Amino acid sequence: MMKYLMNYAWHRRPDVRLMAICLGLVMACGLLLSACRQQEKPQKPKSVFPVSAAIAVERDVPVLLRAIGNVEASSSVELKSQVNGQLSTVHFTEGQEVAKGDLLFSLDPQHYQAAVMQAEAALARDLAQEGFARDKAVRYADLLQRGVVSQQEYDQLQTNASALAKQVMADRAILQAAQVDLAYCTIKAPMSGRTGNLAVHAGSVVKANEAPGLVTINQISPLHVAFSLPERYLQEIQTRIASAPLTVSVRTTGNDSQNETGTVSFLDNTVDTGTGTIKVKALFDNKSKKLWPGQFVNVTLSLKTLANAVVVPTEAVQIGQEGPYVFVIKADSTVESRPVAIGPAHENETVIVEGLQSGEQVVTEGQMRLRTGVQVAIAGEPQESKGSRP
Repeated sequence: MMKYLMNYAWHRRPDVRLMAICLGLVMACGLLLSACRQQEKPQKPKSVFPVSAAIAVERDVPVLLRAIGNVEASSSVELKSQVNGQLSTVHFTEGQEVAKGDLLFSLDPQHYQAAVMQAEAALARDLAQEGFARDKAVRYADLLQRGVVSQQEYDQLQTNASALAKQVMADRAILQAAQVDLAYCTIKAPMSGRTGNLAVHAGSVVKANEAPGLVTINQISPLHVAFSLPERYLQEIQTRIASAPLTVSVRTTGNDSQNETGTVSFLDNTVDTGTGTIKVKALFDNKSKKLWPGQFVNVTLSLKTLANAVVVPTEAVQIGQEGPYVFVIKADSTVESRPVAIGPAHENETVIVEGLQSGEQVVTEGQMRLRTGVQVAIAGEPQESKGSRP
């Protein structure tokens, strides 16, 4: 009877059929959703990237200007002979230190000694003749007053005496020139310094002012180092020089342990329009003789000191399309990409002029995979910037 009634309701009542179909669909969806939940895998945890970090700190940072310089002798003289002759003696060895006035070369003086003797003889002869003519003119003046001689004869004697006096003056000049030439046969050091390569040797015949010279003397203690700096520093350099000496240190190539220290002694009066640089020279005592003329050196000029500057390791600063930036680690261990304004660098540290406060943590390694909002894990303890305090 029940089966009959159900069949009757299914075939005769459409609303009952619809309800049954809907109920079946709901049950099927429930079974399907339950199966999907059973097969659903657990979600992966949010990625955490390991990084190295450092803490931004405040310290006094020196502003250093670096350049390549060239060592120059403070004075350099190329010695040349002033007369022709044969070089008889060289009184020093190549590379020797000499003092001002030391005898360096001797030329054969015989020819010039003979010239001096000849000039002395001519002067003695003309002095005797001039004296005789002058005495004779004095005697004729008395005879002229007594009418013994004519005025013409007296005037002739006066003229002869004056001419001989002028000849004596010429003889003295010739003798002086001969003595100067004789003195040129001995060549002395015009200044203290170090001698260079000898261009001639004993027995060579030299000519007056012949090139190359006999030897070059360079004064290497003290000496100068010349270098160029960008013109944008010109005004500040001028200001600093006016108040106190600017310190310059140099280091020779291959020598990182020892520096020579000097002070700025010269600032050129024009800017090189081709390079936009200004030429500067620094004076060094060079008592140790470690600097050598012609040598190239690494120059560091200490311009000023930035007090209480915020610094971070240089590797923390990244350069993007919009300029420099750093990744700052926030309290929740996420990072923020923050643009910064940077200043000078010193000993692997970079000054942050704007955009960062002392005490904030910045990423120093592992920036390649980072972006704002990414969570990071710091490997080890964050380190303060490692540069040495001044």
